[in-house]
Amino acid sequence: MKGREIVVGVTGGVAAYKTAALVSQLVQAGAGVSVVLTASAREFIGAATFEALTGRSVHTGVFHEPEHPLGAHISLATRGEILCVAPATANFMAKAAHGLADDLLSTLMLSFTGPVVLAPAMNCEMWDKPAVQRNIAQLQADGIKLVGPEEGWLSCRQRGLGRMSAPEKIFAEIEAILAGTAKK
Repeated sequence: MKGREIVVGVTGGVAAYKTAALVSQLVQAGAGVSVVLTASAREFIGAATFEALTGRSVHTGVFHEPEHPLGAHISLATRGEILCVAPATANFMAKAAHGLADDLLSTLMLSFTGPVVLAPAMNCEMWDKPAVQRNIAQLQADGIKLVGPEEGWLSCRQRGLGRMSAPEKIFAEIEAILAGTAKK
């Protein structure tokens, strides 16, 4: 991982707290990590957490980021070797499956040319919906790697499939993908 560049997108789900542990593991392994927070993610976890963990500014908007004159979606896509979205909500996966781009993360997703890993997290009834399953099938057909979800206790006070995978499992998948790709 030493010297590798990873972009981590965080969407709006309770599991966002787990992403802080993932980012910490990546940084400790020597990776440079840039974090993109959606507006919904900021309802669950703050930019200060990720800035402290990465030593970098957190990216939140499509416009007005002086360090990215070509647009953060272009600069981050060029810099990153892998894009990991954790948690990946049903909303984000629907956008990604259909090529919609209405915020920084979804625009980055369209600009990114390297490997993409999604760690889904949602309520078990949401996960089981035919529309969500169609979107997942499309994402996988597009070559996107999914890690999870797993069965377990969910924030909705139910047990079921929809729990975001453990940070260690997502880390292992990122590590395996990077091991098979040349450094940028």
